[in-house]
Amino acid sequence: MRDKHWLLMDTFCPLVTGISMTSFLAFQCLFYSVSPWLSARISAGFPMLNGKQKIEWNSRTVSTLHAVVVGLFCLYILFFDDAVNEDPIWGDPALVKISVGITTGYLISDLLLILCYWTAIGEMSYVVHHLASLYACYYVLGQGVLPYFANFRLIAEISTPCVNQRWFFEVLGYPKSSKPNIANGVLMAVTFFLVRIAVIPIYYGKMYSVYGLESMARMPWGGRVAWIFSSICLDIMNIVWMHKIARGCYKVLLSSQRKKTELQENGKPD
Repeated sequence: MRDKHWLLMDTFCPLVTGISMTSFLAFQCLFYSVSPWLSARISAGFPMLNGKQKIEWNSRTVSTLHAVVVGLFCLYILFFDDAVNEDPIWGDPALVKISVGITTGYLISDLLLILCYWTAIGEMSYVVHHLASLYACYYVLGQGVLPYFANFRLIAEISTPCVNQRWFFEVLGYPKSSKPNIANGVLMAVTFFLVRIAVIPIYYGKMYSVYGLESMARMPWGGRVAWIFSSICLDIMNIVWMHKIARGCYKVLLSSQRKKTELQENGKPD
């Protein structure tokens, strides 16, 4: 079985490196060329945005595309890649390396854009997030270790499109009480909770289940540090973001309900 995927098993083999480089170039092209061209044709509000807003618009467009591609790919691996699910630490990482390679190219591309356009999209939490993720990606691509956990982490990208759509609605001037905004806000809160918060016990339960096994003993200390450190960092940020999302969603729903009640009361005869 492993012979079938020999090209993906070597440390930083040409194919894996090529996937990451192609991903980087593709996302750079999407940011600088495809997104501005396409957005100007499908959104009447895009040309009216200022320079900083257009930079963030293009950044979030690229982010959404990455999330959709990698999220679906990771779901396939979770449900159908028996080798990874049976051995979470050393299971055949062939398919996982493809998705992590794509993500590596995206993270480097986005980190470069953040540094180049700091005044528009710069935020230290994103830098920490990207560096922690890249540190973990190194061990997946370079050592072929922890494929299950890497794939499990990337499933969190499924919540990203709703997060970005919230910003799109806001910058286009949609009222927070509008039906599209409320629907997206609720969906964002639900998906974010399901793929980033609710799965925390499952993730650490799986981590505990392999603790002390021979397969873990063979894992380099650097890989263990990358695994634990990046996991804790990402989960802390996810909890903080979930708190902000939940508060925002609650405020919008409460405000919408109040307006609905006021309209009903005003519509009643004296």
